[in-house]
Amino acid sequence: MASENLITMNIKSLLRENIRNLVPYRSARDDYNEGLLLDANENSLGAPIRNQLDLHRYPSPTQDALRKKIASWRGVDFENIFLGVGSDEPIDLIIRMFCEPGDDSILTTPPTYGMYKVAANINNVKVKEVLLTPNFHLQVDEILKASDSKTKILFLCSPNNPTANNLKKTDLLKLISKFPGIVVLDEAYIDFSGQESMADLVQQYPNLVVLQTFSKSFGLAGIRLGIAISNPEIIEVMLKVKAPYNINKLTADMALKAFDQMPVMELNIEKIIDERDYIAEQLSYADAVEKVYPSDANFLLFKIKNAKEVYQKLAEKGVIIRYRGNEPHCEDCLRVTIGMPDENIRFLKTLKEILS
Repeated sequence: MASENLITMNIKSLLRENIRNLVPYRSARDDYNEGLLLDANENSLGAPIRNQLDLHRYPSPTQDALRKKIASWRGVDFENIFLGVGSDEPIDLIIRMFCEPGDDSILTTPPTYGMYKVAANINNVKVKEVLLTPNFHLQVDEILKASDSKTKILFLCSPNNPTANNLKKTDLLKLISKFPGIVVLDEAYIDFSGQESMADLVQQYPNLVVLQTFSKSFGLAGIRLGIAISNPEIIEVMLKVKAPYNINKLTADMALKAFDQMPVMELNIEKIIDERDYIAEQLSYADAVEKVYPSDANFLLFKIKNAKEVYQKLAEKGVIIRYRGNEPHCEDCLRVTIGMPDENIRFLKTLKEILS
């Protein structure tokens, strides 16, 4: 019954009025893509460096070839895919699309990825918070109680950052079904998880937006490419609101080449998970480590005595991890990213020296 109600959800009614009425900028490449192109004021003599990508020409405004490749990989349709400059661009766009500055709010579930709150603050949008439970799971009923007609977006992160755990799928489905606005599910770390992506559910739930990225499992953080997967109506608006040429040719070219190396990516994921399990085991042997939290990501959260001091001493020895002790339920917690095997050994050795 819930899914039937969602299928008839009026997404347009949730949009800001100025976004509904927006006439987007139309770039030269939106009109013609081939022929004698003298319409975009490009430098026709070309770039001063040799390249095979015609970098003196603007990139595709919609990057259709890459969107089709990603759609096939994730089992959705081409029309379900939006590409952004990292995940941060779609986060910002979704807030701008649905939230009236100074009036509407988003809802987050700390401890979680901090950019949701930062993007809301930049856009003068209020932030409501419902903490995760002490074991880092959703308080579904409390989230729904905290929501009202002005709470336009619910941001969820699974596997969650910084806690590294999957959120329960039953909780996610209940919130997607019952939350009256847009539910953004950030799956940046999903490929390190035993839980399957929920991207295909955008066909069933029109209020669901799934975020993914090339920064983690693909190991391409430097190209800044993020993905939003949602129903075609939301994707169409995102394409209308974004900057005309937001994804450059170099980024698109690297992403397309990455799909030719999928076996390597999958092997890298396996290696990272193996290293993750090894580090978790080694940390558990240290008397000062009070808890190593289960991880479905490419990092570990662990609780250790005198965490701030340990963090600073590691940094003094050139080993940089993250102090997360200021986050709710994360008192005396540190977060370490899984590195190369020799880097992980150095981290463990240095930590042992500090604790001895």
